[in-house]
Amino acid sequence: MPEQEKKTTPEEARQGRRGFPVLMVLVCGLLLAALVWWGVEVYGIILDDEQAIELPASEDEPAG
Repeated sequence: MPEQEKKTTPEEARQGRRGFPVLMVLVCGLLLAALVWWGVEVYGIILDDEQAIELPASEDEPAG
C-alpha cells in the first residue's frame, strides 16, 4: 500500500511567526542596548571628571 502524504498548510510550513512575541524581543533588545549605552556614557563622564588636568600657574603672575 502506498503511503498517504500529509498535506502541510502554509502556516505550518513557515519557520517563524510574526506578532507580539517577536515585537517584544526586538523592543527589549533595543531597550537593553540603550541602557548599556547610557551606562557607558555615565562611566565616561565620571572618568573624565576624575582625570581633569590642572593647568600650571602662568609665569607672568607673581606667586603668593
